Amino acid sequence: MNQKLTRLVSSMILSFVLVLFLGLAPCEAQSAGQPAGRNENVLGNPPAAADQTAGDLTTAISRVAKEAIPAVVHVEVTQSQEVANPLLPFENDPFFHYFFNVPRMPRKFKREMMGLGTGMIIDSEGRILTNNHVVAGATTIRVLLSNGDEYTAKVVGTDPKTDLAVIKINPGKQLPHVTFGDSDKAQVGQWVVAIGQPRGLSDTVTQGIISAKHRTGVMDPSGYQDYLQTDAAINPGNSGGPLLTLDGKVIGVNAAIASESGGFEGIGFAIPSNMAIYITNQLIAHGKVERGWLGVSIQGLTPEMAKKFGLSTSHGALVSDVIKGGPADKAGMKRGDVVLSYRGNPVPDAGILRNDVALTPVGTEARLTVWRDGREQQMTVRIGNQEEAMKIMATSVEKRLGVTIRPVTEKERQSYDLEPGEGVAISSVDPKGSLGQAGFEVNDIILEINGKPVEGVDSFVDLVNTLPHNQKVTIKALDHRSGETGELEVNVR
Repeated sequence: MNQKLTRLVSSMILSFVLVLFLGLAPCEAQSAGQPAGRNENVLGNPPAAADQTAGDLTTAISRVAKEAIPAVVHVEVTQSQEVANPLLPFENDPFFHYFFNVPRMPRKFKREMMGLGTGMIIDSEGRILTNNHVVAGATTIRVLLSNGDEYTAKVVGTDPKTDLAVIKINPGKQLPHVTFGDSDKAQVGQWVVAIGQPRGLSDTVTQGIISAKHRTGVMDPSGYQDYLQTDAAINPGNSGGPLLTLDGKVIGVNAAIASESGGFEGIGFAIPSNMAIYITNQLIAHGKVERGWLGVSIQGLTPEMAKKFGLSTSHGALVSDVIKGGPADKAGMKRGDVVLSYRGNPVPDAGILRNDVALTPVGTEARLTVWRDGREQQMTVRIGNQEEAMKIMATSVEKRLGVTIRPVTEKERQSYDLEPGEGVAISSVDPKGSLGQAGFEVNDIILEINGKPVEGVDSFVDLVNTLPHNQKVTIKALDHRSGETGELEVNVR
């Protein structure tokens, strides 16, 4: 009996051990990474694969940095700057003259400023692309390479309207240079790498993503803007540096940040590479940029306006004015037309159309689709140039403001302590025009429009033609009689 009981107990223990072993075996296999039945990873991304992905990203950023840094340079500039005389408000104060007995004071003082920025070598001969605001007004430009070599640079050409500039050094040897990619193919959410010299810290690498595309209204409204927005850290000193894809192609030129603190807050802007390539080639070939001109004033569409025109979306550019004698006028375009496509590409908004026209070679026969009278119509416009535009638009300025303008003479510049190219002088005034009714006179000098500096005749014409119709604007001007400056509100027709 005892023997039977012993055998029974032994059998039960053996069965329990076998069951326990068989039950644990699948779990052990799974923990070793082998799929087993219903416990298979339903995401299809086992931990090992996730680790490999992270490793690929890290390796990619390191590879981009290693390849691109030799072609990224540190730009140091010395700029001559004029600052307002802090004692100028007391110039006509009799008590001030009684106690200090000073002669007539200059309106401004000159001082030298040091500036820092970044640039990228774009060919083996030493040409460097950077921002216009980095080198504008520079008296000397010093370029430092990542290997410690140092050179003096000269300006090849600048383009304030896109905030781009090309400078050149003479290294006497072949230099590494960047390769450009196609910014039109950049995708929101795509990983990017920024390289620059933030606050003078050389060869700084940051990473992030493309946060948005086609950002406008960031800088000068009279400029050409189509920014890529990124959250890759960009700080003062990064200006002019490259924004690169993970395959090492430059798709942007870092240019600006949106910040209340003055430092990076997650919103940076880069000029797209396709725009930069066109401007660079123009500056190298001609020293300036020749832009296409359509001869219209355009504005964006609101949903309410789109509904009124019978459109299903607010995409497109509304023609608010057609300049008589311009390319669009000759092609039959009318005020109230909505441009839906340009050269086969949809027009999302007015800013994109303006940029696309500017980058179109002069003389091109451009095909447009416009919305008129509730249906689409096709038309072909022969793109004009900016020189033609200035002559025609000067007439438009006279019509809207009631004045004609001219460059400031050297004698006037010295008398009023103005910078070269600063302001425009009024050469004739229509008493019934906007400025005539506000009290402007011949030889008065217009310095700013809505806080934007007037930097010569072309700048003035551009600023006026971007102003909305029948609205008040603030004009800062210098009285030619007293030499004093002031601001007036005038209505622009």
